[in-house]
Amino acid sequence: MRRIVLVVLLLCLLAGTAGGIQIVEFCPDPYLPGDLDEYLVIEGEGLLDGYVLSDGEGGFRFPAGTRIDGRLVVAKSGRAFAQVHGYLPDFEMEERTPEVPDVLPNGNFQMANTADELLLYHGTTLVQKVAWPADVHPRQGQVHYLEGEAWDPRPLSIGQSRLAPETFEDVAVTAFVAPDCSYEVFAAAVECARREILVNVYEFTDEKMAGDLIRARERGVAVTVLLEGGPVGGVSPEGRAVAGALNRSGIPVLAMTTTDMAHAKYRYDHAKYLVVDGGLVLVGSENFKPGGYPAPGLQGNRGWGVVLEDRKTAAYFREVFLLDAAGGDIVPLEGTTADLRTPWAPDYTVEFRPIRVEGARVTPVLSPDTSALVLELIEGAEESIAIEQAYITNETALELNPYLAAAIEASRRGVAVRVLLDSAWFNIADRADNDEMVEVINRVAAAEGLPLEARLASLEANNLDKIHNKGVVVDGRTVLVSSINWNANSPAFNREAGVIIEHPGVGAYYTRIFDDDWNAALAGTAPGPDLLKIAVAACIIAWLVALYLYRRRRT
Repeated sequence: MRRIVLVVLLLCLLAGTAGGIQIVEFCPDPYLPGDLDEYLVIEGEGLLDGYVLSDGEGGFRFPAGTRIDGRLVVAKSGRAFAQVHGYLPDFEMEERTPEVPDVLPNGNFQMANTADELLLYHGTTLVQKVAWPADVHPRQGQVHYLEGEAWDPRPLSIGQSRLAPETFEDVAVTAFVAPDCSYEVFAAAVECARREILVNVYEFTDEKMAGDLIRARERGVAVTVLLEGGPVGGVSPEGRAVAGALNRSGIPVLAMTTTDMAHAKYRYDHAKYLVVDGGLVLVGSENFKPGGYPAPGLQGNRGWGVVLEDRKTAAYFREVFLLDAAGGDIVPLEGTTADLRTPWAPDYTVEFRPIRVEGARVTPVLSPDTSALVLELIEGAEESIAIEQAYITNETALELNPYLAAAIEASRRGVAVRVLLDSAWFNIADRADNDEMVEVINRVAAAEGLPLEARLASLEANNLDKIHNKGVVVDGRTVLVSSINWNANSPAFNREAGVIIEHPGVGAYYTRIFDDDWNAALAGTAPGPDLLKIAVAACIIAWLVALYLYRRRRT
């Protein structure tokens, strides 16, 4: 009997102690002055009696009887944390927020920005230690987090989402291509709206697309537009004119940008999608500009897009929109009363019509949350990879772009890889851009005898303004349609949106379009000598000669 009582008492004691307590998240270098929004998160279950957190100089413990059941947030200032994150922490370290209980400090606990450590003790036993820059590499605004046994599987900044990969089955897909049929698909998607349209796009300057949204608002549809508040070069006059027209119609236009309240969640909000009535999503590579969605029969960019009809997929993108459109970095975009104008564009002969298929398997790709899925897609190729990109840039002078490196590695195991890049002047004018990238890829292919080839697109042969696509076709049946550029910034620091679609019909559609662009690059007039580079070099030489002669005259 005594043995049974002792066992019961022991089980009760074990049930009352904290189990598996660990530090799972912390931010030592936030954005607010004085690092007031500094915080850490522990995770586990049970009593926290006897647990101490320290930085080696100071520390704190929890009030007696404190229990944890999941996650527990400790912030330097409860008010500052709530200002940035939108909710109060469980405890605070320094300030006296009435709604937030205090930890019990001992000495000066403060996480240094560039080099420090966090130590978790239970009694005198060191349970966990994380140090920087040894275990994590700090950057202002970065949240360090533990996943499994690894710290920082991907860069995560304050305010960003941590979405897990999800796949949706039996999705109806309408595949389309710019410039051929992109606008008519967009117009049809907006026309079918009855309750709600949520738009997230990097830049919006198109008059007719704005008109479609205004007409939707006039028939009672609630429309909200989220834009990047600081695109490269700033919000254009055309973009502000569109924002003004939308605002005057009753459509709120929001911008993601750094404010006094919060730092922008992402380096750029570069996504390009809309959600209609919680049941339909349009996502693609193109901004809402005349080049991305030209009127039928007018020249524009080469870009890919899809409309997805599925309530679960739409709910996923709607959640992303609501996350991104909330917080102190979201402000109204100030528009103007300037007239909306559509620039002139050459005529274009439509080659491709949209197609609609059913039963597709769709996996959203959101940067930076799940952009690793692009790498997995390429690494999983068995027969072929077709890549069409606006540009590809390497990580460093000695390190290939990881997506390109994966494609080259695929060719080494026998996968036929084709890479088609834009040849507009701004993508071939510098010393390390698309023409040099094509040369590098083809040199690797020749040196190793690989089934790998790269070409510059012939814009003239296909009557295109530029290649703005960010698309991939794998094995002729799996397609990536997205806004993700192949550079160091886009997958890791931007908000980007795309989808991986598994369906033979969609694969065949985009393979046919890719083949048309690819064959035109061979049959058309390839870019000749880089006249701009020659002209710049000639100007520099002429200037140096003139300077030399001038100095000779003075001596």
